[in-house]
This record gives sequence, structure tokens and C-alpha cells, in this order.
Amino acid sequence: MKEKILVLEDEIGIRSFVSINLKREGYEIIEAGTGAEAIEKINENNDISIALLDVMLPDMSGIEVCKYIRQKFDQVGIIMLTAKAQEEDKLEGFISGADDYIVKPFSIKELLVRVAALLRRVKKEESSMKLNKIVSDPFELDLDKRKLFKNGKEIELTPTEFSIVKYLMVNAKQSLSRNQILTEVWGNNYLYDFKIVDVNIRRIRNKIEDDPSKPKYIQTIWGYGYCFRKED
Repeated sequence: MKEKILVLEDEIGIRSFVSINLKREGYEIIEAGTGAEAIEKINENNDISIALLDVMLPDMSGIEVCKYIRQKFDQVGIIMLTAKAQEEDKLEGFISGADDYIVKPFSIKELLVRVAALLRRVKKEESSMKLNKIVSDPFELDLDKRKLFKNGKEIELTPTEFSIVKYLMVNAKQSLSRNQILTEVWGNNYLYDFKIVDVNIRRIRNKIEDDPSKPKYIQTIWGYGYCFRKED
């Protein structure tokens, strides 16, 4: 079955160009020109694997669409498309739940590589694994169902957040560098810097820590990286 990709872009020329090239790669494409249309389409197609979201839209920001998708469909991989290159715009996209970020103008080759990499990550976390669960009180990570529980209560994670948590928990009490996390989750050819790791860690802490300002489960190794539940 073909993987479905939502392409939200208000400029018809760009949308058509992106859609045609994705179709050539064997994906099924669902197009939208406004945020409202994108929300309608994703509600009608709850098996969408990846959403490509333009930030600047005529009716609402692509960031708003991103937030909506994260609230309703946390399994969907999200890539933001925008002409804005300012650091704060990237951070806003990641904080809102985006998995990746591409600045216009971009090459179609780069887009295809990013889509394929994110799709592998999404499908990898959906697939069953021999080790069903990782338990580290008060957490239980169910690898078959791709769910994290704290004291028996589910904590909703995006595909990227799940990949990071799994990597940290598998390597519990080990200091992992930002570069190790970046390579494990985003791949060897990822073009961004380590800030994407920090932003995602911040998002995860807001979900799992009792007090995110004083994290005890994901601890910072200053100047290096992070450690899951490092011993005192």
C-alpha cells in the first residue's frame, strides 16, 4: 500500500512541483492550499504518514496546522516548509511538534531525502520488535504499541520524541552526546545543528518531568549531551 503524504502549500506552482516528484517516488499525495483544507483532508484521511506544511498561508499559520495535527494525530511525521530562515521560526516549528524543517528555496532531492528519512523513522517505531517493553520506574516504554507510560498513564509522544526516549532508555545511565542522538534519530546526513536535539529534549521534559525546570529523568551533561536517569 502506498504511503500517504499531505502537501499543504498555497502556491500552486510549488505544490504541483512537489506533488509530482513525490508521486514519481511512489507516494500517494493529498493536496491542500489552505490550513482549513489541510485540516479537513487529514480528518478524512487518518492514515496519512507525513505532512509537509507551508508556514505562510492565506488563512492561518502552518504552525497552527502543525499543532492541530499533533493534538489529534500524534503518529504523523511533520516537515515544515517555509521561506523564513530566522532561528526563532525554526524553534517555533519544532516546539509546535514538527519533526523536520526545510527552508525555501530547497532542492527536490533534499526534500525527497528528508521525506524518506522521516518515513523510515515513523515506520520503524510502528513496527513490532523482539523486546516488547522497557521498564524503568515510573516509566514503561511499549515498543510494540509505540507508547510511553508514566505511573500507568500514557504520555503522548511524536515519532521523533519516541525515537529519542527509546534511545535514551535503551542506553540508560550512559552519557549520550548530542551528536550521537542526532545521528541515531535523524541520520548521518542531517544538515542542522544540535539545537534540534535540545528543542526536542525540552519538549519531552515538559511531558515527562515532575518539574521540567529541575529535570531528574533526562539529565543534562553540560557541554556534551544527555543521560536518562543518571545515578546520583
